[in-house]
Parts: sequence; structure tokens; C-alpha cells
Amino acid sequence: MFDLKGKVAVVTGGNGGIGLGMARGLAAAGAQIVVAARNREKSRVAVAEIERRGGTAIALDVDVTSEASVESMTKATVDRLGRLDILVNNAGTNIRKPAHDLTFDEWRHVLDTNLSSAFLCSRAAYPAMKRAGGGKVINIGSMMSIFGAPFAPAYGASKGGIVQLTKSLATTWARDNIQVNAVLPGWIDTELTQKARLEVSGLNEMVLRRTPAGRWGAGEDMAGIAVFLASPASDFITGAAIPVDGGYSIQV
Repeated sequence: MFDLKGKVAVVTGGNGGIGLGMARGLAAAGAQIVVAARNREKSRVAVAEIERRGGTAIALDVDVTSEASVESMTKATVDRLGRLDILVNNAGTNIRKPAHDLTFDEWRHVLDTNLSSAFLCSRAAYPAMKRAGGGKVINIGSMMSIFGAPFAPAYGASKGGIVQLTKSLATTWARDNIQVNAVLPGWIDTELTQKARLEVSGLNEMVLRRTPAGRWGAGEDMAGIAVFLASPASDFITGAAIPVDGGYSIQV
């Protein structure tokens, strides 16, 4: 039910953090992994790590905000590996400023990186998935898909948009046997959130106090949900937004 042998998975931003955690899980379940990111050296290290664990992976350079680059990534995946079955739209960024201090260029940069990229990558992957008779798209949202935060207006808007894009794609592509779901990570210990702890006073204490699990998440905590949503086990689940947050979102 959870076997991904013979499947090809593209993970944008798959060279670190949540993306790498998901890539490891998908590789362990048998999928061939395409680590798609801008930092070539970091991607090379991620591929080597996946291979040391017994998986199969390649790295492709991509700028997820560029339509041409995304199309090239998709074509290269099919040319080199023969198919594209699973897409994880994980690439993302944040600029922590209140709305009155945020420039329009900064707003656009966050929206393009987090939301427009998911649209571009999903649209580019659709023909290959349709030809294969089905596929899986996993969009990475956030707790900010649910809650507001004074330091994340652009990030919150982009992650709220991810949930609505997920629902739209799910209804559009269900007839093609393509399931589209969103994962809403809680506070996961990544480079991005390590920076947040430096920039947002009291963040670490707030997260630990509010999270019933009593800890920050790790990249490995994202592996199981990735395998589930990429596998036949989730064939009748589409348009869902699933928190993976140690219980953070159930607290008032």
C-alpha cells in the first residue's frame, strides 16, 4: 500500500529542511528522487545523503519563480527518468516584517516563491501525470495557512493561498486520477525557523508552551505524511489540508 518503487518524485527545495525530510521518506519507500533547487552544492550533498541511505536521487537546478526554468526541470525529469508521478511543492521563503514595513518587491518575492511556484510546477507536471494515468501533488502550506502573525503578512497570504490552490487543483484533476493535497507543518526545526528564533523574541518558548508534543518538529517528522500522500494508501483523499504540528493547531 505504501510501496513507491518505480515512481519518480520531484521535490522542490528538496536539499534541506522539510523538503529533504520528505525526500528521504519517499526514497526509503522506493521512489526515485529529483532534488530540485537553486543551490547546486547543497543539492549535491542532499543527493549523496539519500544515496548513502540506499535511495536513488538526482539533482536538477531550478528557479521555481521562472516559468521557463520550471518547464525545463519537468522536461529534464521525464527525459532522464522516464516519468513524473509525484510532485512536492516545498520551495519557500519568508521575510519577517509587519505589513507597514514590507516593500512591494518583498511582497512579490515571497508570493512568487511560495505560491506562484506551486502553480507553475503543478501545471508543468500535469501532462506527464495525466499520461501516466495518475499522480500525486503535495503542496506545503503552514500553520500560517490557519493563523495570522504580525511578522508574516506575505508568508501568511502565500500559505493561505496554497490551501485554496490545492482545493482548486484537486477538483480540476480528480477526473485524471491526480490527487492534490496540502501539508501544514507546525514549527519544524529548519534553517528558516532557526533564523526566525533569532528574529522573533520569545518564539522558542511560545512554540514549546503551545505544542502538546513539547518539542519542535524535525525533518524526519515529515517523511511519513509524504509517503502516505504519495502512495496508493491516499487514493481517495484529495483537496485536504493536513496539519503535521505536534498538536499546535488544536490549542487555543
